[in-house]
Amino acid sequence: MPIDFKSQLNPAQLEAVMATDGPVLVIAGAGSGKTRTLVHRLARLVSLGVEPSSILLLTFTRKAATEMLHRAEKLLGMALGGVQGGTFHAFSFATLRRYPQAVGYPGSLTIMDRGDAEDVMGLVMGEKGLGKGDKSFPKKGFVLELIGKSRNKELSIHEVLSRESYQLLPHASALEQLAEGYEEYKRNHGLLDYDDMLFTLERVLVENPELLEALRARHRYIMVDEYQDTNMVQARLVKLLAGEAGNVMAVGDDAQSIYAFRGANVENILSFPRIYEGTRVVRLEQNYRSTQPILDLTNSILSQAKDRFEKNLFTDRTEGPLPEIVKAYSDQTQAKLAADRIRELRKRYMACEIAVLFRAGYQSYALELALNKEGIAFQKYGGLRFSEAAHVKDAVAYLRVLHNPRDAVAWKRVLTLVDKIGEKTAMKIAAAVRDNDQGVLAAQRKKNPGLEALFAFLEDLRADPGGPAALLDRAVTFYTPTLTHLHPEDFPRRLAGLEQLGQIAATYAHMEQFLADLALENPAEEQKGVREDAVVLSTVHSAKGLEWPAVLLLDLVDDRFPSRHALARPEDLEEERRLLYVACTRAKDELTLFVPGTIYNRAGGGSQPAMPSIFVRELPRALYSELRETFSGSLTAASASSSSSFGSSSGNCGCGSPTRFESPRRTTSLHAPIPEPEARSALASSPSAMGDGPLGFCQHRIFGRGKVVARLDDGKCRVNFPGFGMKVILSEYLEMEP
Repeated sequence: MPIDFKSQLNPAQLEAVMATDGPVLVIAGAGSGKTRTLVHRLARLVSLGVEPSSILLLTFTRKAATEMLHRAEKLLGMALGGVQGGTFHAFSFATLRRYPQAVGYPGSLTIMDRGDAEDVMGLVMGEKGLGKGDKSFPKKGFVLELIGKSRNKELSIHEVLSRESYQLLPHASALEQLAEGYEEYKRNHGLLDYDDMLFTLERVLVENPELLEALRARHRYIMVDEYQDTNMVQARLVKLLAGEAGNVMAVGDDAQSIYAFRGANVENILSFPRIYEGTRVVRLEQNYRSTQPILDLTNSILSQAKDRFEKNLFTDRTEGPLPEIVKAYSDQTQAKLAADRIRELRKRYMACEIAVLFRAGYQSYALELALNKEGIAFQKYGGLRFSEAAHVKDAVAYLRVLHNPRDAVAWKRVLTLVDKIGEKTAMKIAAAVRDNDQGVLAAQRKKNPGLEALFAFLEDLRADPGGPAALLDRAVTFYTPTLTHLHPEDFPRRLAGLEQLGQIAATYAHMEQFLADLALENPAEEQKGVREDAVVLSTVHSAKGLEWPAVLLLDLVDDRFPSRHALARPEDLEEERRLLYVACTRAKDELTLFVPGTIYNRAGGGSQPAMPSIFVRELPRALYSELRETFSGSLTAASASSSSSFGSSSGNCGCGSPTRFESPRRTTSLHAPIPEPEARSALASSPSAMGDGPLGFCQHRIFGRGKVVARLDDGKCRVNFPGFGMKVILSEYLEMEP
């Protein structure tokens, strides 16, 4: 019986399914039935008589390809064994294995797994004598990840380090040597790694026109899922296989391109109509997940994006509460308010139907503690629980031995952080501390300068004790040099986590209670798998593709969401906007955004005023309801007339007490007219504004008024912003004062 496509699809989906020839780009908004469209298009091709073996379905997971093929088989009532479906890498490997002579390896094709690649990198590091005995040198696993990023982003090692791991720039030359040595070893031994499969296939197809034509003749219909997640070599492979006919359907959503750190290039989907002449663009805008009030807010978030495909999500679910913006006094009180909201939501939803999302793993630390104290089970995805993170355990161990000198477990932890002290020696010293054996302690201290420094530090702490926050701050200062050596790859992220721990400590008067609360166990962690009685805590990246009836978002302030690293490059800021869109579109029924008035900044000397996220400030006031934290710790509704939107002329930045945050500087930062990019660039580069004399003052949309202290390469300036400190900003994002 023929498939009734018209009754099973909405008009936009039907248009995409009926488009069988030529290049087609399907812009599939969140929750718009993307997979359903691909499945029905696959089924329609076969129902029209297209040989399944001439269809190539490229996805990003084997599971996705298998599911689509299975669903298409159910629609057709027949097997589709001839369709070649799978990941880019699986397709590349199968093709290379079929034509080994073209690859240049006459024998068997050997693909290394991750363990093999690390073994090879270890050999190369040994041969070149790099990293041995230097704890600040990155480990071989990270070196491989760095090489992979360099290849997938098609940037040099130095460029990747400059953008993502600036602390490793002193090792740039050595890391480039390792990358060259690794490639040479693979060539000499006939080996390919995971990334080689894509680049090798591209080379083979370019060098062998006859093989390329044979593949084009075989794969007459190409479909690519999640096209916004392709990197540059994947997009080039699709173009090679599609040829001049361009018989390819790409399905994806530019607004959900959030994996640039893996090499995904949003420009691939944005430029598709320019690359494939005559492209038909079909927009899937009907959403089957969220209520219209939630979609109105997400549409508004996207409306400010610079480069995008126009779309406006709508749904038949027109009723529902407005998304809420909760203005907390601080990121610490935010945690309590979020826990209170979760307790309230559990009256209407199962625990597993509630999710709390955040930009980075450390941003849930305070909430984890609050949930533990409330006895609310949770499961965390993306980042460790704070009580399991090594750097958190290390820092807290200093406080534990100070609080209880008989704590052998904590002693073992702090002692093994000292150079040249292993577990056996650590336990011997811990026993000497317990027994007050001054002879053993004196001998060990004399023998090891690092141990002498540790004991001197602990004695200094004991002589001048303070509250948990003050002691933790001193412990983190002492521990930081060790942290940079132990975790050179990501110590800035770990330091941010310790800053969050410091904010938690600031709410405690007594060390005993602080340490006890940190040790509380979360019952959800005792079992693996999804639990119905556990709330979900997740980074936004880990939440992509999932959905929950109720979603809470934390830390909607500048420097947290968007992250501070996204403010230097326009494309990074745009990805942060897309990340927020992905986060909000996970919500089906209820959405709550938390905007703390202050965030903890250890380097800045405690809690600092926070600016509401630029993405929140852009939202029209009619799209959300607003709640403010009162001095009693409860929430009160703010009327539209009295609360003002985040960009109102009142000067209140919307983060807590108006008297605390109102200032002419903040008002200017929110409302000063920002010239067009061309005007900003011209102004920033004009001799009068940026000459060799006094560099003067400027305005920035986020940080307000600042003093330009230096001009840097690549069109950037170093600016000192009162209340925010020194920032490096692109000149085009600054408005210079006359």
